[in-house]
Amino acid sequence: MLPIFDAHCDALQRSLDLGHDLAQETHGHLDLAKGARGGLRAAVLTAWVDGTYADETGASKRRTNALLDAADDLLAAAPDRIVRVTDGEGLETARLAGPDGPVACVLAIEGGHAIEDDLDQLDHYAARGVRAMTLTWNNHLSWARSCREGAGAGVPEGLSELGRDVVKRMGELGMLVDLSHAGERTFYDALECSAAPPMVSHSGCRALSDHPRNITDDQLRALKEAGGVLGIPFATAFLDAGERDAERAFRKTPAYGEVTGKDATERLLLQGDAIQSGLPPFPIEHVVNHVLHALELMGPDHVAIGSDFDGIDRRPEGLEDASGYQTLIQALSGRGVDDLTLEKIAYRNAQRALTAAMTVTSQH
Repeated sequence: MLPIFDAHCDALQRSLDLGHDLAQETHGHLDLAKGARGGLRAAVLTAWVDGTYADETGASKRRTNALLDAADDLLAAAPDRIVRVTDGEGLETARLAGPDGPVACVLAIEGGHAIEDDLDQLDHYAARGVRAMTLTWNNHLSWARSCREGAGAGVPEGLSELGRDVVKRMGELGMLVDLSHAGERTFYDALECSAAPPMVSHSGCRALSDHPRNITDDQLRALKEAGGVLGIPFATAFLDAGERDAERAFRKTPAYGEVTGKDATERLLLQGDAIQSGLPPFPIEHVVNHVLHALELMGPDHVAIGSDFDGIDRRPEGLEDASGYQTLIQALSGRGVDDLTLEKIAYRNAQRALTAAMTVTSQH
């Protein structure tokens, strides 16, 4: 069983909003019990901040800190099973420890609106152990454009001067620059000013599926030249246009529309259950195809896993939750991916990207 490094997981919201104990088996995609069955040795746990929090001053900061509190609680409750990692040594220790050692947890933020245009807030989050941040989520910022449409007149084409300062400060703090969700100009601007190779933690290949969350072949080549890494997601909507249409149609059915929950987190979880059971299985080959396309353009040192577990609804067959990582490894092997490349995809490439970013801390 290969050790797995998952570069993007949103399980903390279930811990905070639903009271799920991620150290145990839970109703969700990723927890330590499921991860153990799948070979999980390291995970980037994100404080995902919905863009609606940006509508109220202070709300994004409060939400981010509450999610980080949930991470602190998990780490304190199960220190023998999961440990906070803020440097490359911790990631290597977790890889070598095998299934009996604790999982390495790298804390991250999804959505630069979490800093509320305040560079000092980056220092606060770094002090709390955060070592990665996506510059944007799906919402546009005053200093960075996302990949989505609808940017107003006050949104820059890419990064503004403040945006470049954010990227530079992240480098000084040892925080990985994550370019998933970023607009194309934002992507290229960040490559220019990032201190360490960035990661695109959970995006597919646009050549295979024309979705704004995926990146183009030119971006893949530029990411390779910068030394960066692409994490292939398990979000079915990103991976195949035909399946995306089927999912869109299912969301108009009573079986989907009748799903309720006490909050947005529970709704997402239960809607995922409905769409997972209401549609035919989504072939894992779609995930394999995105990995193979990225390998063809970028080579074996720049492709990783970024599931987006607990941030998505429908998942591929065999990858319904974190117990299934090895199913992907087997599928890739079956398509001719050699053992060394599999090791890199499974763990080492994400490890290298995070280690390079976190090493900057010792230089300041």
